[in-house]
Amino acid sequence: MVNLGLSRVDDAVAAKHPLPFQGLQEYAVCQSHAFMKGIGTFITGIGAAFVLQKLINKKLPYPLQWNVLLSVVVGSAASYAVTRVETQKCSNLWIYLETGRSPQGVAKETLHSPDPTENAETRVRRNKYGDDME
Repeated sequence: MVNLGLSRVDDAVAAKHPLPFQGLQEYAVCQSHAFMKGIGTFITGIGAAFVLQKLINKKLPYPLQWNVLLSVVVGSAASYAVTRVETQKCSNLWIYLETGRSPQGVAKETLHSPDPTENAETRVRRNKYGDDME
């Protein structure tokens, strides 16, 4: 096992990424940044929603518990959206580091028309290394 930050990484995964796990460390930094951005958005979203509701509360009064609940829901939704987008960027980075191509290029490669090496009767395909795949 290899330590990466506070977590341990399996040796087989670490071996795929030489030069002290360059790609793995970049991915870990990206994920950490995404989660911290989500936490910041959560806190900011709660604060902004709470202040906005306090301004609205003068014209449309309702109890504080609903004010807090709605603020937490708005903050959670905003945090989820930001974290999801940032995590997708990290996933795209990981695919790029693994394959050297953009994720869109990898997706197009897997969605091509039927492979000429595919046998129609048995539905066995050959990958680019010549292995039979069911």
